Amino acid sequence: MAFTAKDVQALREKTGCGMMDCKKALVECDGDMDKAVDYLREKGLASQQKKAGRIAAEGTVYTCVKNGVGAVVEINAETDFVAGSDAFKELAAKIAGVVIDQNPADLDALLECKEDGKTVSEMVQDLFLVVRENIKVRRFARYEGVVSTYIHGGGRIGVMVKFDTTDEIANSAEFQAAAKDVAMQVAAANPLFLNKESVDPEVVEHEKKILTEQVINEGKPAQIAEKIVMGKMAKYYKENCLVDQIFVKDNDLTVQKYIDGVAKQLGGTVAIVGFERFEKGEGLQKREDNFADEVASMVK
Repeated sequence: MAFTAKDVQALREKTGCGMMDCKKALVECDGDMDKAVDYLREKGLASQQKKAGRIAAEGTVYTCVKNGVGAVVEINAETDFVAGSDAFKELAAKIAGVVIDQNPADLDALLECKEDGKTVSEMVQDLFLVVRENIKVRRFARYEGVVSTYIHGGGRIGVMVKFDTTDEIANSAEFQAAAKDVAMQVAAANPLFLNKESVDPEVVEHEKKILTEQVINEGKPAQIAEKIVMGKMAKYYKENCLVDQIFVKDNDLTVQKYIDGVAKQLGGTVAIVGFERFEKGEGLQKREDNFADEVASMVK
């Protein structure tokens, strides 16, 4: 089947692949446009697998709330140039919508979820064909109920907080402002736990062991070491548990006292029951570009 330059251009617009790749695909597929698209996707998949080991620590964190359900997702790319593109942001938004609507059990299930006839994995592949960078859906979280979200730094940090309160209070402007304040607190202060009760007992014992050794090494008498350690643990909870942290917008209050005050003002009760904080690329190795090495590798 013959094809024209317009066919090559049409295939390029449909897939985002280079002109020569599109021409080769049409040659291989006897001018059949649909087969050529599949051919390029197959080639793209092979290419993506080849690039899958490349570091993808840039990207974005995206949050949204719809019909009483909230989601936060992290999508990674290799460069901030790609991560800042409209296409990348649209992918993140679409995937967050899938999380809300389909409630996948885990990351593997999310990648197999379908939207508009394509799986999330295929959506990622489609964007890869355009940008030619390793793209990964790293993680997600989902809450149902009264949820507030906050994005900091254009997608560098994303926070989602779940509350327990009445619909009447949840719909009030005062509560929504307070909920946003709590989400901003999580972004700024980076608590590790919700409250003292949610700290893993193994973590508590580990901290106590370290603090006890510190106290003994400081030469403190053994009979008062336990009291000193208890005081240090109280400080640990205050620094690392959200409800016990000093409220960043009013240092005379803890977060719990701030929320209690809002609840009293609104004539009901409000409880913080959970939160998620994603920071883009946290825990991932960052890519280090060395232009000289890159040029040297190209001429080998």
